[in-house]
Amino acid sequence: MTNTPWEASSGLYKKLAIGSIVISATGIILALIGANTHNRPLMYTALGIIGVGLVAHLIGMTVRARDARAWRVSQGLIKPRPAKRNKNTPGDRA
Repeated sequence: MTNTPWEASSGLYKKLAIGSIVISATGIILALIGANTHNRPLMYTALGIIGVGLVAHLIGMTVRARDARAWRVSQGLIKPRPAKRNKNTPGDRA
């Protein structure tokens, strides 16, 4: 990885990061407009839009953490996680 996370990040992370910023900014602008015009339905809609932006941000953070872990495994800095056992495979059952 390079010194900046943006250069080393995946395209999905970049799309989610920029998308969450745009969505949240849209919600903030709508909330300000709704507050200044005393339009409650617009303010409540803006809160929902801000919430969608926050969810997109959390998904982006999850993708970034997954990408960082995959990079550390590829560099040999940490061990890969063991494979999960398949419940459908016959094995020793107690």
